[in-house]
Amino acid sequence: MVFKALSDPNRRQILKLLSDAPLSAGEISREFDLALSTLSGHFKLLKEAGLIREEKKGNHIFYNLNTSVMEEALNLMMEIFKKDKPQLHTIKQKGQ
Repeated sequence: MVFKALSDPNRRQILKLLSDAPLSAGEISREFDLALSTLSGHFKLLKEAGLIREEKKGNHIFYNLNTSVMEEALNLMMEIFKKDKPQLHTIKQKGQ
């Protein structure tokens, strides 16, 4: 679910905005030329992936970045693309 959430440029931009500080839904919406229902769908997917948290304060909803999930995703990506891991053809040769 994390990689699906990261696959959309609008969702990546939301995460970038939240990397500085928590923001209200209204503050985030001003940065996009998207319908509120579309943004709401992006927020929902980011929450389901655990990338953002939602906090209600009065009549406003504030979002903040869940850095621990972001760190896990980045560590996984670094591990996947690590340069010193064995190449596929080396692994096949050892298994023969």
